[in-house]
Amino acid sequence: MPQAPERTCIVSRKAGPASELMRFVRGPEGAVIVDLRGNLPGRGAWISPTAETLALAIRKRLFSRAFKGEAQAGPELVAAVDAALVRDLIGALALANKAGAVVAGFAKVESALSGGGAAALIHAQEAAEDGRRKLAGALRRGESATICAVPTLDDLRGDDLDVALGRVGVIHAALLAGVGSEGCLARWRRLRLFRGVDDKAAPPRDAAHRSDDPPARPAGLTLDE
Repeated sequence: MPQAPERTCIVSRKAGPASELMRFVRGPEGAVIVDLRGNLPGRGAWISPTAETLALAIRKRLFSRAFKGEAQAGPELVAAVDAALVRDLIGALALANKAGAVVAGFAKVESALSGGGAAALIHAQEAAEDGRRKLAGALRRGESATICAVPTLDDLRGDDLDVALGRVGVIHAALLAGVGSEGCLARWRRLRLFRGVDDKAAPPRDAAHRSDDPPARPAGLTLDE
């Protein structure tokens, strides 16, 4: 099996698999742009995928050094990357929904959780505590039939869920095990890693790192060529 390509973080100078780092490119006007899918043209600069690391790269002007020329990267880039990660998660959830891997509505979600077929429980950030508590109980009952714990996603607003699922008023949903669920969970973990949220901690309920613009509905720096 061929070895996965490695890149070097321009902040820590530590090498690691490209899949575990975040790639940035310099746009035509010199602005630094995140490349979440790793397929934008041009040379890339890589960092460990956390907001803290990105803020440090911006503060030390490491992108200009990496690109060997002026690279525009201000503090607003952190919020822009966070917003891009949120949009990516919404898109992945929409694809899972089209594949039939998402159910919404309290009764349907409770049934999916109790039956042990859920890959994740999803709450809108504004979900009431009573609903959260009742579904947490259903989740505990369902987890007794599964091998591992089922995560709870609490990172999206209700209107984000409306966009992803193509319906209005979504507060609770369940991601079902199967096609599409792994992609959603991978993007959720990437968002949480960027925000510095421990996997065992409750997901954040605020949008401190979010963009103000809501998503539209519907010596040795390693660079890649």
